[in-house]
Amino acid sequence: MLRRLHHEQPESFAFTPANQAWAEAQITKYPEGRQASAIIPLLWRAQEQEGWLTRPAIEGVADMLGMAYMRAVEVASFYFMFQLHPVGSVANIQVCGTTSCMICGAEDLVAVCREKIADKPHTLSADGKFSWEEVECLGACANAPMAQIGKDYYEDLSARRLGEIIDELAAGKVPTPGPQTGRFASEPASGLTSLKEFDSGHKQYNASVQLATDLGETIKRIDGTEVPLLAPWRDKGASHQPAKPNVKVLDAPLDIVKETGRIDADKAAKGDAAKSKAKPDEGTVAKAPKGEPGPENAPTAKTSDASSKAPQVKGDTAGAPGDAKPADTQAETGKKPEVLDKARGGKPDNLKLIKGVGPKLEKLLHSLGFFHFDQIAAWTPEERAWVDEKLEGFKGRASRDDWTGQAKTLASGGTTDFAKRVKKGDVYD
Repeated sequence: MLRRLHHEQPESFAFTPANQAWAEAQITKYPEGRQASAIIPLLWRAQEQEGWLTRPAIEGVADMLGMAYMRAVEVASFYFMFQLHPVGSVANIQVCGTTSCMICGAEDLVAVCREKIADKPHTLSADGKFSWEEVECLGACANAPMAQIGKDYYEDLSARRLGEIIDELAAGKVPTPGPQTGRFASEPASGLTSLKEFDSGHKQYNASVQLATDLGETIKRIDGTEVPLLAPWRDKGASHQPAKPNVKVLDAPLDIVKETGRIDADKAAKGDAAKSKAKPDEGTVAKAPKGEPGPENAPTAKTSDASSKAPQVKGDTAGAPGDAKPADTQAETGKKPEVLDKARGGKPDNLKLIKGVGPKLEKLLHSLGFFHFDQIAAWTPEERAWVDEKLEGFKGRASRDDWTGQAKTLASGGTTDFAKRVKKGDVYD
C-alpha cells in the first residue's frame, strides 16, 4: 500500500529539550557510522510528541542521524505504526478489525467511530479532537472486541461503551483502560471454571491497567519529562573504546587449498600426466594406438619414464614434512583425556545410561579408552572438545547432551530420568 506524506505540513519541528536529550542519548547506543540505526526510536518519539509524523519532523531526525531525507521517508512510510496524517488532538482510536474482534462485534465499533468522529478513517472530527482507523490484530483476542486509544487497550467493548468512552475523553476525562465488563484479565467471560480456590484477594486492576492508571499517560503527548533520563549503556556505547578482539586477524585471506597442499598436488600431478601424454620426448615418435579405441591408451615406455621423472609435489606448504598426510598438518582440537586400555575388573559401566550414548557410540567410546562414568565425569572442557572431535558422525554430541554432567550424577550413585527409562527397557531392545 502506497503511503504519502500529508499535503498540509507545519513550518518546522523541534524536539522539546527533554526529548532532545533523550534522542541524543539513544544515538550513543550505536557505533560511529551506524547512527542511522536509531531512526525508528527517534521517529517514534517525534510522533509521541506531536501525535503524527510531519515532514519537518522526519527531516529533522534525518539531519540528526546524517541520513538522506528520502531514506528517512522510506522508513516512515513503510511502517504503519507511523501516522503520516494529522490525528485528533485528544485521541486517535485504533479499532482492531482482525478475525476474533470482527466476529465479536468490531463492525459495531467501527460504526460508532463513523457516527461520532468521521465517516472515513484517518479523518479528523469536526472539532479536531478525534480521529480513527481500523488496524490489524493487536494481540488481545481473548478480550475481543477491543481498541487501542493512545497507549492503552480498551477491551471487551460494546458499541454503547465505546460511545461513552469517546464522550468522556471529549470532556477531558481518561476512562480506565483494560476490560470494560468487569473482567480482571482474560479469564472466561462467564467466570472462572477451574482453580477457583486461587481467586481471592487480587487487586482491583491487573498489572497492566494498574500501571496505566498510576502513570495517567493514556492519551498524553510525551515531552520527555515523564520519567528520569536513564542511559546505562553510555559507558559501553559509541564513545566507549571496545576491548581488543581476541581473534587473530590475518594479513591476507587464508588459502585452505594451499594449507593442505592436497588439491595443488593433485593439479600438478594431473598437469604433468597430461603433458606427458600430449607431447613425446625429443627424438622419439609417438606410436599410433592399436586396436579399437579404449577408454585410455597405455603410455609408451619413454612416456612412462618421462612421467616417472616428473617432479614430485609434496604437501609441505604448511611446513609439514613432505611425506606427511594433509590431516597431519592440522592441529589437534582440545586435549586428550586419560584413557584406559580396558575396563577396570573387566566390567565396564553401562554408558548407554547417558542420554545421547547409544550402542554404536558406546562401542566408539570403548575404542577410545572410556569405560566408566567417572572417566567421563572428569573431562575438562578441553578434554570434552577432544572427544567431540573424535565422535565421527556424532561430532559435538558430548557437549550438546552434557555427557559430563550426566556422568557425574551416575558416577555418584544417582540416576536420571533417561537412565530410568533405559533400565526399564523403554529405550533399547
